[in-house]
Amino acid sequence: MDVVRAPKPKTTRNALIGAGILLLTVISVAVARLGPASPTTDGAALVMDSVRRGDMVREVRGPGTLVPEHSRWITAQTSARVERLLSQSGQTVTAGSVLLEMSNPDLQIQAMQADQQVRQAQIDLLNLKTTLRSQMLTQEGVVASIKTQNVTAQQEKQAAEQLEKQRLMSTFEVTSKKAQAAEMTTRLRIEQERLALMGRAIDSQIAVQGSQVEQLKAISQSQHNRLSSLSVRAPESGVLQDLTVQLGQWVPEGTTLAKVVQPDKLKAVLRIPESQAKDVIVGQLTSIDTRNGLVRGHVSRKDPSAQAGTVTVDVALEGALPAGAVPDLNIDGTIQIERLQNVLFTGRPTSGAGTGRSTLFKVVEGGKAAERVQVVLGRNSVNAVEIISGLQLGDRVILSDMSNWDSANRIRLK
Repeated sequence: MDVVRAPKPKTTRNALIGAGILLLTVISVAVARLGPASPTTDGAALVMDSVRRGDMVREVRGPGTLVPEHSRWITAQTSARVERLLSQSGQTVTAGSVLLEMSNPDLQIQAMQADQQVRQAQIDLLNLKTTLRSQMLTQEGVVASIKTQNVTAQQEKQAAEQLEKQRLMSTFEVTSKKAQAAEMTTRLRIEQERLALMGRAIDSQIAVQGSQVEQLKAISQSQHNRLSSLSVRAPESGVLQDLTVQLGQWVPEGTTLAKVVQPDKLKAVLRIPESQAKDVIVGQLTSIDTRNGLVRGHVSRKDPSAQAGTVTVDVALEGALPAGAVPDLNIDGTIQIERLQNVLFTGRPTSGAGTGRSTLFKVVEGGKAAERVQVVLGRNSVNAVEIISGLQLGDRVILSDMSNWDSANRIRLK
């Protein structure tokens, strides 16, 4: 016989199911409110620095080269062909030593023609002096003859006047003698003036012809100087550089053949970015890295304008140069702008640091994460930047380029 049993109540099971559904709902809502997960990056690969307080040295840095303080370019004074090379780049030369020899037959012909013109001008000058001297002698003879005739005329005039008083000569004859005496006096005066004028003209004509001779001599000397310049000589002692011509090469006039430099007197020429060069002034201390040692110096000159985004700055070096310091050596220079005392600063971000508002990632949670914070940056240097606000003493910030996380305000660090 079957026994009817009452079913067991399901209160406990239903309660568990309801609680599970409720828990899943709460978790789903919480996850939905969390939003996307923060990106993760390797913290060991990032460059970080702490915010510090103290003295900060403002510096600017730029590449450059070592350049001789004194160099002398050697240029071709005339077009010619290279016949012999007696020196090579890098050799030490003395003043007057022959570096190379060139040839130009046309220049030799021009020099001979110039000499011929000088000789012809000298012959013309000699002929002119002879002609003018002959004319002078002729005129002196005319003056002497007129002077004698004048004396005779004056004597005849006096005799005629005496005879006229004794009524031994007619008035007509006396008047004629007086007129002849006056004529001879006038002719003597004219011929004497002509002689003086001729003397002055002789000096002028000889001076003009003499200047012509001197001018032709100067032209001839210039031609001979050009001819002698075919033997190219060192203008001063030093080290020969940039001698690149080859045997048989035709060199136009004005072409740079080489240069002589003083290797023991060098200066640094730096190329500073124009955005950083505004604070550079003459006299500022500088450190030059030659890759084989550091050399101190000071700014001696600054270009007034920028070229290709940089400003050229000359640095006078102080003290002995390290081994291997030669002209055209690539270097790096650091110029000290000023020293800021008791300021809050940190390392300069890799992406650059301008003055004004910016954002940096501050390390939080003991190095497990980083959050983007708004900061106000002040004056900056090569390796440091001043903090005006937004960070506190001891905060750690990321200096590496964080452009890959521009859309994230928080990142996790492994």
